Amino acid sequence: MKLLKEFDYKDYKLDGTVGVRPSARAIIIRDDKLALVYSEKYDYYIFAGGGIDEGESKETALIREIREETGLDVIPESIKEYGLIVRREHGKIDDLFIQENYFYLCDVSDKVLPQKLDNYEAEERYILRWVTPQEAIETNMNHSHIKQENATFCARLMERETWLMERLISEGYFR
Repeated sequence: MKLLKEFDYKDYKLDGTVGVRPSARAIIIRDDKLALVYSEKYDYYIFAGGGIDEGESKETALIREIREETGLDVIPESIKEYGLIVRREHGKIDDLFIQENYFYLCDVSDKVLPQKLDNYEAEERYILRWVTPQEAIETNMNHSHIKQENATFCARLMERETWLMERLISEGYFR
């Protein structure tokens, strides 16, 4: 998959422990809007997706994660590689944490099923919202979520999401 961007925060030790976490994330566009996960607790938008379990393909993880976080069913034959975004930073556990975010364009069926959220997702009150990328960027860059207890992580997450939304706009995915 094509490397789109690397965010290297250089706040880690090179001679310490290293943790790598690959994830699969969806870019779902319909009627000039993105299907995004919205955190009601912290007032921000992110692309749906999450960790790839050991032995699981990226596409299988994508389908599972989108179903769990949004209730949407990905149409498997619609999945197309978009690109990879890598983040390197000091981790919560490891001295160096590398997150590999594999992004895929895909379509979903019209039916929305109940979510199956992890504990932290339920605590943040994740919900599915269809919004314009401009609306998501405005929310992410101008609201109080940055002041929450995980401010550095949240700011870096918003940087990734905003960068990708702006790229999608510049590539003509939205009118």
